[in-house]
Amino acid sequence: MAESKKFIVEIEKAMEAEDGKPSVTETRLSEMDSDRCPEASRAAGIVSGEDQSVEKYPDSPMLGEREMVDGKVGRYVRLTYKQVHDLVLAVGASIRSFGVTQGDKCGIYGANCTRWVVSMQACNAYGLYCVPLYDTLGAGAVEYIICHAEISIAFVEETKISEEQRQVAGNFSSNIYSWSEFLLLGKSKKYDIPMKKKTDICTIMYTSGTTGDPKGVMISNESILSIISGVNHHLESMNEEFSEADVYISYLPLAHIFDRVTEELFISKGASIGFWHKDIKKLLDDIQELKPTVLCAVPRILDKIYTGLVEKVSSAGVIRQTIFNAAYAYKLHNMSKGYKHAEAAPKIDKLVFKKVKEGLGGKLRLILSGAAPLSPNVETYLRVATCSHVLQGHGLTETCAGSFVARPDELSMVATVGPPLPVVDVCLESVPDMEYNALSSTPRGEICIRGK
Repeated sequence: MAESKKFIVEIEKAMEAEDGKPSVTETRLSEMDSDRCPEASRAAGIVSGEDQSVEKYPDSPMLGEREMVDGKVGRYVRLTYKQVHDLVLAVGASIRSFGVTQGDKCGIYGANCTRWVVSMQACNAYGLYCVPLYDTLGAGAVEYIICHAEISIAFVEETKISEEQRQVAGNFSSNIYSWSEFLLLGKSKKYDIPMKKKTDICTIMYTSGTTGDPKGVMISNESILSIISGVNHHLESMNEEFSEADVYISYLPLAHIFDRVTEELFISKGASIGFWHKDIKKLLDDIQELKPTVLCAVPRILDKIYTGLVEKVSSAGVIRQTIFNAAYAYKLHNMSKGYKHAEAAPKIDKLVFKKVKEGLGGKLRLILSGAAPLSPNVETYLRVATCSHVLQGHGLTETCAGSFVARPDELSMVATVGPPLPVVDVCLESVPDMEYNALSSTPRGEICIRGK
């Protein structure tokens, strides 16, 4: 019989309902984090990801976009960490030239791109609250967020501004600059980079909430640093840590905390980020050109990849289909016995699954799925056929995206989000009105999460 594995440890005892307070389960944390006391600080040792990385990797590629050649999408053209850093300082100086100072709010409205990240890092450098704007919350959401957050300045994708809006802006003495024009505004000026504290607000992320207007979640520098630290520790403990050799494909909205924190993590490691060319139907073409090592996705995207793979196998002919299915069954059997995916069937990986891996760029090693449950058969199929770790995770904007993440090479975690990340404590609290009892034989309750 296989030995039972333990992934979480208890740090606080369960409590029965008392004085009107509902019962709660014991509080638990990741066994990787068991050497700290509950009150210990979760703060990471990173002070500023982009600043630190430009010192270590000044000539390494940081941000890349596909160039357009004769109206066609071409190769990725990249900026180095030093080039991006210089742009960040230039943008920051131009922002400051308008009298915008530390603690003011800066909006960013548009699809993921180099300028989005440069603007975001300028906010980080000069202590501005970065406030992403997006219209999926409804037609009036952008206007509401601008007013509610009291935004002083905003970076907006050109396609988001109509000619009528340009004229209206002029009537209210609002200035609209092109990117190149804006960079010149602070060129002759020098401003000191202010001191920042971990408790300072880094970003205000607006979510739909349950009812009413969008709700602004105020996320501190410490929260982002804490989650980066937790993910680093989670992966390093299994020798799967990120490094400057990693490449990330950016297409999930930076206006959401999931991608924002992920990109901050990659920047802190000196890794490279490549942006999609804003056509979801051609995302696979971007992946094949960029050759990412890490792909963050939502189930809808992974379902399409799965469907495409199944259709290719089905149309490959009886002999090839039989070989593929036999190879799949053999590798899955070995993984079920506890073999790591790289050791389960290395020869079969080279002979059979290599083409699948090449279809996703050839270098993919980690797929992280979030936002909704991923079908168990899709997750299992991708774990086997892509020769990559496929992990599900769960979190909220309020918890800075990361709370739970499954572990590599643990097939028992298929269809689960895994244990809590290091730096996160969790428990279940009973909800009497819904007849949820956290202390019953099958615990049910509200998930309570504690962290920085």
